[in-house]
Formats: sequence, structure tokens, C-alpha cells
Amino acid sequence: MHVIFVAPEFPAAQAQFVHALHRAGARVTGIGERPGGWLPDDLRASLYGYVQIGNVTDPEQLLAAVRRIQDREWVDRLEATIESHILVAAEVREAATIPGISAETALLCRDKPMMKEFLRERGVPCAASTDAASLDELDAFAERVGYPLIVKPRDGAGAAGTSRVDDREQLHAAGRALGVDKGRSVALEEFVEGHEGFYDTLTVNGVVAHEFVSHYYPNVLEAMRTRWISPQIVVTNRIDAPGYDEVKTLGRQVIEALDIGTAATHMEWFFGPKGLRFSEIGARPPGVSQWDSYCAANDIDLYVEWAHAIVHGKAPGTLSRRYAAGIVALRPDRDGHISGYEGVATIGERYRRWIVEAHLPDVGTPTQPVEAGYMANAWIRMKHPDYDALREMLDDVGRTIQVRAA
Repeated sequence: MHVIFVAPEFPAAQAQFVHALHRAGARVTGIGERPGGWLPDDLRASLYGYVQIGNVTDPEQLLAAVRRIQDREWVDRLEATIESHILVAAEVREAATIPGISAETALLCRDKPMMKEFLRERGVPCAASTDAASLDELDAFAERVGYPLIVKPRDGAGAAGTSRVDDREQLHAAGRALGVDKGRSVALEEFVEGHEGFYDTLTVNGVVAHEFVSHYYPNVLEAMRTRWISPQIVVTNRIDAPGYDEVKTLGRQVIEALDIGTAATHMEWFFGPKGLRFSEIGARPPGVSQWDSYCAANDIDLYVEWAHAIVHGKAPGTLSRRYAAGIVALRPDRDGHISGYEGVATIGERYRRWIVEAHLPDVGTPTQPVEAGYMANAWIRMKHPDYDALREMLDDVGRTIQVRAA
């Protein structure tokens, strides 16, 4: 099988998908923005070919590159795993008559107001939502639904550009920050109180082959706005407990409604006083290298499972569910440059056998802002057979390790 893979060179984690496709027996041609000579040796070794273009999110450039490859030989699949690449890849896939997720499905997974309206019509419980392209439209929705509200880009990922607003002044400020006063359309949603988590799958021909449930501690907006918090993302190994049945049923309902065939999926949800509510879905793997937690928790290479799904139409492995696994983000105490760490040796002595991997940037490394994400600065990934014990360990890491900056 010949697979075109979009942006194999950046970010660095993309190489894992290419290596997996190569191991599954595929010939992989990459289309990326960096010169081929700049690619790492191990990545070049897994690539059958490589085409450089100026911008992989430009559908005209991407389609032209795909057609040049098709002029030389048959192409079976065109794959992308980054949020901003999913829709353009689907549009090019249709134009080049390559099988895979349709442009309609990709758009529904990208445009949040359209996504929620489509799923709400099919019985999926969602927060009240709309699109708004003027301050008057913001006010009309606020009058109908009430505060607090969430304002976000229509095509955003994670918490980027997302704000909670509690009054008209904050609503207008958030709207202007996203260009509403200039006619740009944004997503506007009812604020849903409750715990936030996500349901991820590897789906093959519309059937869930592997599934995972992860939890945010605390919810993303708070985590991405508060420096002193050492936030966590934790995948449970108790997914077969009855309490998760509703989440799994909801996830399958969304996958079926959106006609997602063979792909990774990432679905966010809330559970609170109003019950379980769908938040959003992406036809892609989750961020923050969460698949690495799934691999560590389940004694499996999920990247290879994905590759086998693409190349052979099946995911043959079995999830052990032996461990819960999670990542804790460690924020510098201020912006600047890393000046040192406290407590690292203590944590190493306590939990060495349970630490999967750690990232502690060298002294002198520039810090990244809190809103840059869970892996922007220091972090540690851990696993343990007992979910509650893992949560206590991650809490201890967050309290004990201090990242100093100057």
C-alpha cells in the first residue's frame, strides 16, 4: 500500500506515525514544508519519498503535490493527524479520489457550531450553542441562554483562544479579541458546569477497535489560565466500570452520526448537574502525546495499531488495561529562563519504577507561557496499576517539584 502522509517532519511526534506505517508494510510518501535534507536520518529511512511545498494547509499546494505523486504511481491513502491539517487533507482526498474521511465529515469535526447543530438534531446531548458574527448576535444569544458563556474560535483546538465570560462587558471583549466586531464568526456556547474528560478511539470501518477514557484535573480552562496549578491528564484502566457505559455509548453515537470510517478520534465531554454533555470531536489523535500514555498503560504500540488499521483494515492488538497512566505539567514560577529545579531527586527516589518519561528543560531554556499547554515546559508521565494511587503520585509530583525561573 502507498500512503501519503501530511507533515511527517513537524512536530517531532509525527515521525511515530510514519515509522508505524513503515513497520506495517506501507510505502510512505511525505508532503511537508521543510527541505528533505533537513529531515532526521531515522525519518528519512521510513519514508519512500518526500515532497516539499510551501504550506501544507493550502489546499491548492497540497492537491498539486498529491497529483504529481499520482502521476508517477498509485496512491491508496492520504493521511493527516494534526487538527489544522484534517479538513484540507479531506478536501484534497476528495479532489484526488482517494478513500478516507470525507470533506463533509472533516468540516463537521472542525466547525464547532455546525458540529453541535448537526449532532443535536440527531439526539446527541450538547450545550446550547450558535455562531455569531457581530456584537448584536453575541448579545442575542446571551439574552436567550444567560451567563456564563464560552467564546471560542469556530475552528479552534484545545483551549486556544477560548474564554469564559460572565457579563456583557467580558462577552464583548472576548468577541472583539476574536474579530467579531470586524465580521468574523465565532463559536458561542452555554457554559456547562461539571467535570471534563475525553473519550478517544481507534475506529476501523466505523467500528470502535480500541477505546480510552481520560480525565482532566482540573478542567482545561482553569488549567491553562492558572500558573500555580500543576495540571494532570490521566487515562483510567477502569473503563469497563458501569459508570463509563454512558460515555462509551455517547462516543459511539457520535462516531456513527458523523460517518467516521477508519481513523483516530478524540471526543471531549462534560459530566455535571445536567448530566453527560458532548463538547466536541476531532477526527485525529489527541494532543499532548496522549497516545504515549495509552501505550504505557496497555502494553501496546497504538501507533502500530493505527498503521495496521490504515494498511490492513484491522487493529489486531489487545489492550491489557494493566495500568492507569497520566502526565503532570510542571510550570515555571515566572516567565523568563529556567534557573533550576527543586525536588527532582526526591521524586526519583519515591517513584522511579513508575515514571514512564520526563521532560525537564535545561537550565537557561526560555520558559513558555502557561497557556502554551501541558507539554510547553517541564512534565512527567507516570503509570500505576491503581488509578487512585496514580492520582496521589501525580499530586505529590506537582507539590514537590518546583521549576524556578529568572
